Amino acid sequence: MLAILLAHSLAALIAPAAVRVMGRNAFYPLALVPLASLVWVMAGWNETQQVRYAWAPTIDLYLQLRFDSLATVMSALVLGIGALVLAYCARYFTDDEAKLGSFAAWLVAFAGAMFGLVTSDNMLLLFIFWEITTVLSFLLVGHNSDSAAGRRAALQALLVTGAGGLAMLVGIVVLGQSYGSYLLSDLLAAPEPPGGIAVQVALVLVLVGALSKSAIVPLHFWLPGAMAAPTPVSAYLHAAAMVKAGVYLIARLAPAFAEEPVWRPLILTLGLASMLLAGLRAMQVTDLKLVLAFGTVSQLGFLVIMVGIGTPDAALAGIGLIVAHALFKACLFLVVGIIDHGAGTRDIGELSGLGRRAPVLFATAGLAALSMAGIPPLWGFVAKESALSAVLDAEPLSSTGRALLCIGVVLGSMLTVAYSARFLWGAFADKPGVPVRDWHAPGVALIAAPALLALGSLGAGLAAPWMDGLLAPYAATLPGALTAHLQLWHGLTWPLLLTVVIVACGAAFFAWRDRFGQSATLLGNADRGYDAALRAMDRISLRMTGAVQRGSLPLTQAVILGTLVILPAVVLAVGTRTGVELRLWDRPMQLVIGAIMIAMALGATVLRNRLASVLVVGLTGYGCGVIFALHGAPDLALTQFLVETLTLVVFVLVLRAFPAEIGPEQQAGFQIGRAAIALAAGIAVPVLAAFATAARSTEPIWERIPAAAYEFGGGKNAVNVLLVDIRAWDTLGEISVLVVAATGVASLVFRSRRFGLPPRAADAPNYRPGKVSWLPAGRLVDRRERSMVLQITTRLVFPTIMVLSVYFFFSGHNAPGGGFAGGLIAGLALVLRYLAGGQYELGEALPVDAGRLLGAGLILAAGTATVSLLLGAPPLQSVIVEATVPLLGHIKLVTSLFFDLGVYLIVVGLVLDVLRSLGARLDDELVQS
Repeated sequence: MLAILLAHSLAALIAPAAVRVMGRNAFYPLALVPLASLVWVMAGWNETQQVRYAWAPTIDLYLQLRFDSLATVMSALVLGIGALVLAYCARYFTDDEAKLGSFAAWLVAFAGAMFGLVTSDNMLLLFIFWEITTVLSFLLVGHNSDSAAGRRAALQALLVTGAGGLAMLVGIVVLGQSYGSYLLSDLLAAPEPPGGIAVQVALVLVLVGALSKSAIVPLHFWLPGAMAAPTPVSAYLHAAAMVKAGVYLIARLAPAFAEEPVWRPLILTLGLASMLLAGLRAMQVTDLKLVLAFGTVSQLGFLVIMVGIGTPDAALAGIGLIVAHALFKACLFLVVGIIDHGAGTRDIGELSGLGRRAPVLFATAGLAALSMAGIPPLWGFVAKESALSAVLDAEPLSSTGRALLCIGVVLGSMLTVAYSARFLWGAFADKPGVPVRDWHAPGVALIAAPALLALGSLGAGLAAPWMDGLLAPYAATLPGALTAHLQLWHGLTWPLLLTVVIVACGAAFFAWRDRFGQSATLLGNADRGYDAALRAMDRISLRMTGAVQRGSLPLTQAVILGTLVILPAVVLAVGTRTGVELRLWDRPMQLVIGAIMIAMALGATVLRNRLASVLVVGLTGYGCGVIFALHGAPDLALTQFLVETLTLVVFVLVLRAFPAEIGPEQQAGFQIGRAAIALAAGIAVPVLAAFATAARSTEPIWERIPAAAYEFGGGKNAVNVLLVDIRAWDTLGEISVLVVAATGVASLVFRSRRFGLPPRAADAPNYRPGKVSWLPAGRLVDRRERSMVLQITTRLVFPTIMVLSVYFFFSGHNAPGGGFAGGLIAGLALVLRYLAGGQYELGEALPVDAGRLLGAGLILAAGTATVSLLLGAPPLQSVIVEATVPLLGHIKLVTSLFFDLGVYLIVVGLVLDVLRSLGARLDDELVQS
């Protein structure tokens, strides 16, 4: 299973390059990936397999996949239809299609994500794959980014399904905590669900996510809008794969939760509403893709009804309908793509005589439409017969409930027959008064995929007993006895009589099709409701922002600091307040340093020179670093000194654009309110720290960290080992935020994008070729601003600082230093080069794009997690390698060094970005002004 996921990931990575080399023909080799995976699925049909990989074993977090009967069926649909759609794309698109490589990558990645979704046993892992499919659907639906309709549809699908996914995540967490396990297999094996309202609420939240993904009323409207996507996307995501995810989740949970009070009322009511309302809407629209889209919503309602009833017979019918729907609906979408290509339109009112001109295409669509309508001997008939029988015999429902459900299903099936006939008529019939359009006949390669799907519907219907053997194992997992079987002929039964009624009434509905177009449905207003909801949220957000963000920095700070003071004070007032011990100082030097810091802080409030204010604020930071050093924390002290120095540099760079002095109109006298807030916040921080320290009731974790750092991380510097090993996930998140922040700053300054490589001395307008000095751009600085002392010092000190940077990087695992400190030192060396030679000297010192440096660092840091996982170890788990090397002697290498190297590169890239944006870029703007 993991090999299938890795194969799809690799195929997605190489897809853009393959398309650049092979053009649209690259879809053929890409289709081999899901096809080969399908062979593996077929070879292990209905064999339960489990795979377990350690993720974070110390907290019992594992990557667990489970391949059982339900996963087998869903995987076969995802991979089989995925392979056919990819092959179809090879002739659907042209070589000059925009972003075709990205499209191919996303489509292959989607197939892999869906396989991961249906095989995940861990619910949190399932959620990850769930959201990956959401993001990939957004990218695929919005493939044509030049189309406003495509962008809107993609965003709509993302918001609706993404919001449903977040609700589902909350439900998953509650269920996992309630059961004591996040494994679906454990939930299904539990004797009975834990009682309580929490489980009921969690179940509703999970169902909200499932129903939104499967486009069930009232969260259905994103699916018709998503028809703005290319036809292969509609055929795959919105007929065979993505929309089946919600149905799959309901089918997966039904054995454990079908008897819960909230289950059947919610699922059956909304499923029936979807079946009826969307069926009516399918009789009104004139776009063939929209006919199929609303038909899909209607069929999805039918599917969730069957898998949600919770009996073995209904489950067998439900899984049969899932297969039938995937076959006929994917086929019909592909047929519409061919019609759109060949005739240049999908509008029913503009198509005429196509059945005579494309008989093979007509026959293909006819088989699929007959299966959708439930006409024998197609597989859709077999599945629908079984569904009608299961509804009539649904023992968990009352007699009234069975009757109402049966009436609703019959009415919905009548509409299905009607819009199936309307589709065939609209696409292929001769229409009086409608001119015959020019027709470009499809090639064999283009029509092969829908033809195979149509023949699959026919073959499955004729081989119904064999299909029953393939699908029945899932139905047997539900409580109760499985009495039904999937077969083409059951004799003269009530379901057969209902089928006759359904077909006859459906034909009558088709004959009255013009009257449906004149009627209105509630379904048509859902999209406007979505727009109204977005406008309402915009208004609410604007009002909230206007209330709490008035553009006043003092007001914002007052709210933040007031919250910091008031909330903890209230908690302390009503809580336990014992065990607090305070010492004013351990040695007199601390008192001296504290007095200096207080004096500098007070000085910052009265100084009017901006640079002086920055300097005295910086002194408070340096004082804090000295206190760290006195307490035996050299790593913290070193980092504090370096960060404070770099911060001063950033402030100085920015202050160049401001007047040196604060003007009289900007000065504010003593304000008692601000002073009170400052005093309260200053007192609150040490008080909270004292109470937090006193609240410890067990052995402090710091007592174990030094030994754990050496035993597990292979280093004596506990601080560095914490950052790159023990809590490397936190560090990875922090450096990711750092990259985002750097990108944001650069975007604000450069307005659109980074300028690429930094300019070098040869790019300067006053550059004159000549003898190249060690500081080539230094002579380009205006003589009035050039400092010979600084330039000479830079020549002498820069190499030493860089060597020191490398030393701190390598020594950080056992002594003060590390990637962060080493990167800051290298950044300060770059600052020195910039101050000595200006922006052109910065390009000479490091002719690398800052964005690429940031990206390389993040990839290197995150790559260590991936590599360790591929080697069977937990992500970011360090490996210690010791060896004797000639000349070097005995060496000890810890693989977390590569993670630290990523941190080093990110810090250097951040400094480079700051110097280019707040330094060089600001230089240009000041000169222009």
